[in-house]
Order: sequence, then C-alpha cells, then structure tokens
Amino acid sequence: MEHIRVISTTIVQPTISNEFTQKIELTPWDLQLILVDHVQKGLLFHKPNSNTYEKYQNKSLIQQLKASLSLTLDIFYPLAGRLTITEHEDDNTTSFSVNCNGAGAQFVHAVADVVTVADVLDPDLVPDDIVYSFFLMNGVLNYEGSVSKPLLAVQVTELVDGIFIGCTMNHSVADGSSFWHFVNTWLKAKANSEMGTTKISSLQALLAHLWLSVTRNQCLSTGQETMYKVIVGMRQRLQPPLPDQYLGNAVRFGMVTSSVGELLERGLGWAAWEMNKMIAAQTEHDVRKLLEDWIKNPKVPNLGSLASNSLLTGSSPRFNVFGNDFGWGRPLAVRSGAGNKFDEGSIDFEACLSPRTLHALAHDAEFMASLTR
Repeated sequence: MEHIRVISTTIVQPTISNEFTQKIELTPWDLQLILVDHVQKGLLFHKPNSNTYEKYQNKSLIQQLKASLSLTLDIFYPLAGRLTITEHEDDNTTSFSVNCNGAGAQFVHAVADVVTVADVLDPDLVPDDIVYSFFLMNGVLNYEGSVSKPLLAVQVTELVDGIFIGCTMNHSVADGSSFWHFVNTWLKAKANSEMGTTKISSLQALLAHLWLSVTRNQCLSTGQETMYKVIVGMRQRLQPPLPDQYLGNAVRFGMVTSSVGELLERGLGWAAWEMNKMIAAQTEHDVRKLLEDWIKNPKVPNLGSLASNSLLTGSSPRFNVFGNDFGWGRPLAVRSGAGNKFDEGSIDFEACLSPRTLHALAHDAEFMASLTR
C-alpha cells in the first residue's frame, strides 16, 4: 500500500434510502458462494485530455462519480444494504439474508503518485500487489461482510496519467452478469449525470463510448468532422404502429456530427446526449415529411460514399437473435457476413474498422477495459 495515498473515505447511499426496508433471503445458489472471495473487477482509463480534465476537476470528478453511483443504487438497492446472519437456536441452523436498509456503499478516493497506465498494463514489470491495492476488502470472504461491512465497495485511484475504478462486490448477493449489469447502469447514470438528465439509455451511452474510443484512435485532426450514423427503426413511431406482419423496411439513417476536438473534449455525457436528441427527434411528423420529400427528390444512399471518419451502427439489439431455437438450444454466438461493411475491413459489438484503428484500439487502455472476453 506504499504506492497509494487515500484522500477520502465516504459512504454513498441511494437517493431514496429511507424507503428501503425489504429483507431478501439468500438462495442456495447464493449460499454456495458464502465462503469464497468477493467479485473484484476494475476498469482502467486514460485521464481525459487537459481541457476536459480541468472541467471535471472544477465540477469534481469524484463528486460526479458519487452522485451517479447514488442514482445507480436506487436501482440496485440490495447492494446498498448489509448482510445479516441469523442463528436459529430451535434447530441449530444459520440463515443469511440481505437487509435492504440503504446503509450505503463504501467509496474511497485514492492517488497513486508514481504508477502509470503503462505500469498496470505490463504485469511482467509491475508486482501484482500494486494492482491489488486498487481494490478494497482484499482477503475478506463473503460471509464476513455481515452487519458492518458494505456489500459494494468502490475505490477510484488516480494514476499519473490514468484513472482506475476498482469495484468489489459481495459474491453471495450477485454473480458476474449482475456485476457487469451494475457497471453498465453506472455508466448510463454517469452519462445522464454529466448532462443533468435521466433520458440517456444504456445503449446510447454504449454507442457514445464506442464513438469516442474509435475517434480517439483514428489519428484525426481536432478540426476534422466526425459523424455517427444509427439506423433508427420507424415501426413504432408511426400512428398506428406498423403490424408485426409488415415485411418491408421501416428504417432511416439518423446522424450525429461533431468536430473531433469538440467530441473528445466534451466527452461521454455530451456524445450520448447528442445521440439521445437525434433519436428523440425521429417523430411521426418527421418520418412522413421525409417520405414526402424523398418522393420529390429521391436519393439512394451508397455506403461507399461515407467518409472514413464515419461510424454506422445497424442490427438493433432489440432483435431477438438469441431466441432462435431450432431444437438444439440457445445459439452460442451470432456473426454476420461481409455485406454492408466498410473502412476496409460490428450487446455484442461486431466492428469493421481499418487495421490502423483496430491496432490503436487494442492498445487503448480505456477501451480495452470495457470489453469482456
């Protein structure tokens, strides 16, 4: 721990913690993990560019993370509770439950003055104990988290040139899927918190993250224009909505544009909010006007005409692709063919990018930290 300076330790509670009084009994699946360690996963990020980081410091990056964590705990309310152990003398048994009392999650702000992003990425040169020190509750088993210890503990460590967010979660109340669901929801809450709204969806935050990551690694000048095109479904936007039996296309291209410099400086929340506004603008009136204008002046898009600094996302995550069962069970994976791909090369993100951009992304700690294998 000699590499770490703790700046502050606080408890973050849900915004409506006084409403949580529920008691949740642990299931047999939960109890089989009562004697093992907590889930500990962390995300490594480059520090934002200087202008953005100064903006964050003015608003307090740490306070923003706390505020969005508090909102996330409104949804994942058991994680703000405490594990309760009850001894039953009548039959000499012990039961475990979660007291959803809103006591809160532990939040630690720390600084590692001499540790860089490169140090973390090179395990051959950096002892494991440095990275281990970025997590709380090391060596604490799940059953030991009773009464006094939180079910969720977060440590945000500032490195020389990066930020590491280490999350420790009691494994007897959540599995890996729930853990990453929590992290993704926190990402959504952070994007909304940056823009003072609650309307940004998880998908919009995810698309914004991809847009930022790819743009950051395309070697573009700050003055160049970058754009993100999303294929927006129109079926439910018409009144009455199109029936499920409608076979034809009912989509249009929605587009968000920005200069590279503005996108990278304003960051995740702004990019996600711009996507949210673009998608919300696809009203029935807008759709019908588009069709009327097209009849007067028809244009057929050509993917080959898209600029190299454009991103295009299609194949909606709402498609029930994993619900297709031919009698052999759930599909293991979904892959697509070569059609409708450009940049010389697409939730699962299957992306088709230039070799140079892919190589840069593979060495982008912030982007790689958000992936699962």
